[in-house]
Amino acid sequence: MVVSHFGPGMDAVAKETLCEPPHRFAAEAELGPGKPIMATEWTVEARDGGKCIVRVVHSLFASTDDWDDQLENIEGGWPDYFRILQLYLEHFRGMPCAGIQLLAIAAPPAIAAWGKITSSLGLSDAVVGERRISTAEELHLAGRVEMTGERGHANQLLMRLDSPTSGLVHMFAADMGGQAVASIRFYLYGDEAPQVVQRDEPRWRSWLEGLLPPENSSALNC
Repeated sequence: MVVSHFGPGMDAVAKETLCEPPHRFAAEAELGPGKPIMATEWTVEARDGGKCIVRVVHSLFASTDDWDDQLENIEGGWPDYFRILQLYLEHFRGMPCAGIQLLAIAAPPAIAAWGKITSSLGLSDAVVGERRISTAEELHLAGRVEMTGERGHANQLLMRLDSPTSGLVHMFAADMGGQAVASIRFYLYGDEAPQVVQRDEPRWRSWLEGLLPPENSSALNC
């Protein structure tokens, strides 16, 4: 059994169908009542120079093409998370990790929620390659901008942090199901990461709840 946590009431449960560490892993999950099953397979192939190729293949078992958009949406999101994985392997490999996952649901469009987040943090004009420091009171973060809006995902920002500790933060806002979903995820590394999470998670949650409707905001430690 594999459970992916995306937020309160947003758990995705899958059944493991193949496990051959460290090369292959596969699982199947129902998209919902009366909806088709989607199978996902991960493969890792070794290459020269200490590198590897990671492939993720999704297969949707449906009798019509009504679900093609679902696969396209899933495919569109993977490059961002592959970039996070790449940065982890380049800069934080083997280090202990602790995280913060913040989620807010707001009225559409997503660009409005995104504007509130980035302007409040002083990151509206962030450019890849530069070092930026947040301007929000009591929400200190600083680091190198690794990615901004690209590949059709305009409302996102990925930073490699050096403060308050080593790590990554990925922020995005997207229109989903008639609502705007805003997500802020911290991947913090090193021995002091758990202490930073314990100290800073309530501050970030309080800030996000004040920025977007409190009844629609939530936070999870991951």
